[in-house]
Amino acid sequence: MGNFFTRVWATLSGKKNCKILILGLDNAGKTALTLRMHLGEVVSTMPTIGFNVETVEYKNISFTMWDVGGQDIIRPLWRYYYQGIDGLIFVIDSADERRITGPIPDSESKAASEELKHLVDQDDLRGVPILIFANKQDMAQAVPVAEMEKKLQLAKMLRGREWFMQGCSARTGQGVYEGMDWFTRVINNSAK
Repeated sequence: MGNFFTRVWATLSGKKNCKILILGLDNAGKTALTLRMHLGEVVSTMPTIGFNVETVEYKNISFTMWDVGGQDIIRPLWRYYYQGIDGLIFVIDSADERRITGPIPDSESKAASEELKHLVDQDDLRGVPILIFANKQDMAQAVPVAEMEKKLQLAKMLRGREWFMQGCSARTGQGVYEGMDWFTRVINNSAK
């Protein structure tokens, strides 16, 4: 019954409800970004085992953010979260160049580029807009966004889809809301 009243209120107030899935490798900053958007400040986080769910009110949209852990052992479970999402945020640690495109020495772990490619190939995610946050841009060793786009070959990988890469820092807040502005525009345009 409460869900009914929530939908009615959202319709009357002009607010849209969207489900967003936040994925990326472990230690990319998914939870820090989610909490930055939810609380408006940086907080200390621990590795996510399972998932976190936060509601983020931004402009005329109420985003339900599903932040799912990125450890190797959890990644096969990502597929259980695909259905019914309105958008995907993929977070990359731009300060850890070896994990952006791989291979990762002495590891069976996949690089961010491989995981993103795997997501793009999923039938349940066809047509879902993708916001890629190049997190940790405030760090000296961060790979610049333009260089990362080339390394990941995003124009080729994401051809035919709505996508955008935004450099950001969960710690400082830089770029986070610019990325959410893009998401808001895409979601508002798809509703027309």
